[in-house]
Amino acid sequence: MPVTAYDLTGRTALVTGAAGGIGRATAALLAEAGATVHCADVDEQGVRATAAALTATGAAARAHRVDVTARDQVAAVVDTARRATGRLDILAAVAGIMHSSTVLETKEADLDRVWNTNFKGVLHSCQEAARAMIATGTGGSIVTMASGAVDTGAPGLLCYGASKAAVIQLTKTLATEVGRHGIRVNAVAPGWIRTPMTTRHTTDAQQQAERPMARMSPLGRVGEAEDVAHAVLHLASDAAAFTTGQILRPNGGVAMPW
Repeated sequence: MPVTAYDLTGRTALVTGAAGGIGRATAALLAEAGATVHCADVDEQGVRATAAALTATGAAARAHRVDVTARDQVAAVVDTARRATGRLDILAAVAGIMHSSTVLETKEADLDRVWNTNFKGVLHSCQEAARAMIATGTGGSIVTMASGAVDTGAPGLLCYGASKAAVIQLTKTLATEVGRHGIRVNAVAPGWIRTPMTTRHTTDAQQQAERPMARMSPLGRVGEAEDVAHAVLHLASDAAAFTTGQILRPNGGVAMPW
C-alpha cells in the first residue's frame, strides 16, 4: 500500500475527547497526516492546549468546548467544521469516561452518567457527522472508540464495558446504513492503554500490577495513546478504503477473538 494512502491533505477531521490521552494523540497524528483538525472536548483548557500545540507545528487546528451529551453542541461543532472548509471527511469519536464499581454496587446515576457520555455522546457525534457527510456528498470515515472490555468480563467496569459494547453495535449498524453514501464506519477497541484517564481510575495496587499486565501481552508491554492513534489513522485514511463495520484491536495480543 503506497504511503500516499495515509495522506489526509485537504481533508477535515473532527476529534472528540481531544483534550488529552487517546483523543489528543489522535488529533496530533491526523494533523501530521495533513488534515485540518477540529479538536472538541468538555475540558476547554485542555482542548485549547491541544489545538495550540498543533498550530505551533504549523498544522491547521481549532479548539471547541463541546459536551457530547448535549446534541445541540455536537450539531453546532459539526456545522462549524463543515462550513470552515466546505466538507467533513473524518470523525474520530473518542470522548468517553470511566467509572469503577461492581455490578452489585452500581447505582443508576453512575450508569446514566457513563451511558450518556460513552454511548449517547458517540451516537450524537455519529448522527451529526454522517448527516454532514451525506449532505456534502464526499463520503467519509467515522471511527468510534470501543474497548477491550467488550471481549471479556471486566470486573468493576460494568458501566464502562456495557457502554462500549453498545458502541460496537452502533458502529456495525451505522456501517450497513451509510455505506451507500461512501461513508465507512469502524471501531477501535484498545487493550490496556496508559493514559491520564486509566491512571485516575486505578488504585495504587493496580498500577503496581502493570508489569504483570504487560507480561500478558506477547509484546511484553502495555499500550500508549499513540498506538491507538495509529489505528484510528489507518481507519480514517484511504488505506482502509474497503474496510467498514469492523473492529480493530490494538491490544498487544492480550485478546484474540475470532
